[in-house]
This record gives sequence, structure tokens and C-alpha cells, in this order.
Amino acid sequence: MQELPITEAASTCQCEEEHGLPELDASAIPHAIRHGSVIGAFHQVRPGAAMILKAPHDPKPLLAQLVQIEGDAIDISYVQQGPDAWKIRLGRK
Repeated sequence: MQELPITEAASTCQCEEEHGLPELDASAIPHAIRHGSVIGAFHQVRPGAAMILKAPHDPKPLLAQLVQIEGDAIDISYVQQGPDAWKIRLGRK
């Protein structure tokens, strides 16, 4: 499996602190359409903005798929790593 470009979470925009980031709970999405739904949601994130993905497990295959699609345009950082949920900040550069 390819090495994922994941960093520690660090906010670079004060608007995140003021308004928070949109959060998508992947566990609420049927498994058959989960990856497509997350990818579609990320496509709506404008440059310089971000979203939070909440997942019931570490979504490494999905993150690898996002990196394959987005390349250097995506910034991935873990906000929470288990045990009950993972939260990942997905930012668009």
C-alpha cells in the first residue's frame, strides 16, 4: 500500500476556529456508496478550506483513494485516532 501524506492537525485559518468545519459522519452513509459520497463531499471543498470526516475505523483505503484522485491538492491530518471513532481533517490546498 502506498504511503499516505498524513500530517498532524494544525489549523491555518481562523475561520475554522470561529465557525468550525463541516463534518461528515461516514457511519451514517450506506457502505455501498460510502467512498463515493465522501469523495463527492470533498469535491465541494473550496481551495483553502477543509472538512472533517468522522469514521468508525481508520479509513486508510479511502484516504489512499482520495490521494490518488486529488494528488498534492489534498492535505490530510488526523484529529482523533480511535478507539471508537476517527476524525480526519481533509483540506484542499
